[in-house]
Amino acid sequence: MKKSLGIAGLALASSLLATSAVAQENTLDLPRTLAWSAYDVGSGGYNQAIAIGNALKQKYGVNLRVIPGKNDASRSLPLRQGQVQFAATGIAGTYMAQEGMDEFGKAMWGPQPVRAVLLNNSDQILTVIAAADAGIKTPADLKGKRVSWVIAAPSVNAAVTGILAFGGLTWDDVEKVDFGGFGASMDGVVGNRVDAAFTSSISGKAYEVAKSPRGMVYLEMPKGDVEGWKRLQAAAPYMIPAMGTEGADLSPEKPAESASYPYPVLMTNASTDASLVNKMLNAMDETFDEYKDAAPGNVGWAMDRQSLSWVVPYHEGAIEFFKSKGMWTDEDQKNNDMLIKRQEVLAKAWQDVKSRKHANAAEFEQDWMKTRAGALTAAGMDAGTSNW
Repeated sequence: MKKSLGIAGLALASSLLATSAVAQENTLDLPRTLAWSAYDVGSGGYNQAIAIGNALKQKYGVNLRVIPGKNDASRSLPLRQGQVQFAATGIAGTYMAQEGMDEFGKAMWGPQPVRAVLLNNSDQILTVIAAADAGIKTPADLKGKRVSWVIAAPSVNAAVTGILAFGGLTWDDVEKVDFGGFGASMDGVVGNRVDAAFTSSISGKAYEVAKSPRGMVYLEMPKGDVEGWKRLQAAAPYMIPAMGTEGADLSPEKPAESASYPYPVLMTNASTDASLVNKMLNAMDETFDEYKDAAPGNVGWAMDRQSLSWVVPYHEGAIEFFKSKGMWTDEDQKNNDMLIKRQEVLAKAWQDVKSRKHANAAEFEQDWMKTRAGALTAAGMDAGTSNW
């Protein structure tokens, strides 16, 4: 019996060694430890990062250290300080960071040389919902209705501004109702203080509105309405057409054709080593089957869900990967080159503002916004809107 156990033990050890050898054969020569910043502990973005880390550990023996941050600035800081190689962040940490808007318009930040690595386009949608009893089905139906404005949430308010524009409306055409936060704005729908608000379809608040006596509908924004989408993206260029099938009152059998944006976005800085970025993408591609069902929304990291002509440029290491997969087009390259040029224009404008003396922070930020708009306009680029 002891002899049998000994043989069995040797067989098990050989099996483990063989498994280890296979892992070594499949390695991409990634660093033994990688670090990401991500959303706060317990959030969907944090859970996704942990699931991806588990897959990397199993296949390559790589440890993924995930540093949580409560907002986009706190998720961007470790990247700027070299504490992490990548950040799984939001629109503010990518688009707003590039543009030097909101928190990134303050003297300690400025426009950042961000680069996209991979976008999460999951089955959830981030859009405006309306109370079912308000008679609203499309953005045009918002005219004269009560629409929420979330204080100090520029990416959300820009999205609502764009959705109003889709329907040919502005904030002057609706009754703007201020709320201190996202949760309060959704509670306002339930409490009949507002008729429409911005949300993620998988948020707990969306389920609360759907189950309330008022009910809930997603605003219809067909991809085929080309003019509507032009107007929307002039205000919120990061938003894209989406077919939502996950979340409150949604399923594959009951989808909603509306608007959304990538969430989270895996990004890095322009200075990050191209080889590391390329290896990171290969690893996420090779382990996709292992993590796609391990956390809600992880299916959105699939390669066939990527939008390669987006609002921030892709890193050269990512471009190399997409080219190897036959995904990168001449149009993608043209868009990427334009966005890098945009960042150069913004960086020069920022240096011009920094070289001048200002009495206080408010004067500095006013100078920056004026200089920023002037520099972009002079370069033949859209300066965007600050009406957020």
